[in-house]
Amino acid sequence: MAPSLDSSANLFCYEFSDDWDDGLGNFCQEDILHNTQLTVGLVNQAELDGLITSLMEKESDHILQADYFQRFRERILDARAREKSVKWLLKVQAHYKFGPLTAALSVNYLDRYLSQHWLLKGKEWMLQLASVACLSLAAKMEEIEVPLLLDLQVEGAVPIFEPRTIQRMELLVLSALDWRLISVTPFSFIDYFIEKLAIREQFRRPLLSRINDLVLKTLEDTRFLQFRPSCIAFAAALHALEETLPIKLTECKEILSTFPSLQQSS
Repeated sequence: MAPSLDSSANLFCYEFSDDWDDGLGNFCQEDILHNTQLTVGLVNQAELDGLITSLMEKESDHILQADYFQRFRERILDARAREKSVKWLLKVQAHYKFGPLTAALSVNYLDRYLSQHWLLKGKEWMLQLASVACLSLAAKMEEIEVPLLLDLQVEGAVPIFEPRTIQRMELLVLSALDWRLISVTPFSFIDYFIEKLAIREQFRRPLLSRINDLVLKTLEDTRFLQFRPSCIAFAAALHALEETLPIKLTECKEILSTFPSLQQSS
């Protein structure tokens, strides 16, 4: 059985070293080489195909516990509590104008942590604490300027945690994630799809904006936990193209056929 999230209750008395953040330098070289952001325009189509295939292979490295989605379906875990936390994360992301990848990473960290721990009823504060810690870690990974831990707790955050408590929670999250913070998310694939479709510059911004909005909406719904990031990215791209550039829809579906694993999941 998964360990209880009640272990977080010990955060107020368990002492960690003040140099808790030194371990941030312990990322595997493999993770650095598989950064989730593709630099498009610098490689040819064959190299892009190779990069996307590599990312799809990496998806399984950060997979959730096999029964995580099922626990929500059977109401063992509270989907509403998770939805409330994710909505709060998205509000803070909008408040500070963080990039969409920061939001996706924070939810990714939260789900990977929760998939290994039971969320005890009546202790929703633990979920809020985990949410703050995951957002803090994601912001440190992606943002140039990161608010102080106290300032990060805006948009109706209740209760308010002391910075030291959040830092201890960050360590618990890092341990559960095995310090693997560079995750493959749906945003890892979006630039690739746009590049493959050779979308003109004037159409890229509205298309990317719509795809980003669609992907962010999927973060709240537990039903999307059963799908891989690449599938969510491609589905969002298809839907956005149908709305904004239907002339490219057929071409987008042809790209799907070049990746059998995507085709099987669609």
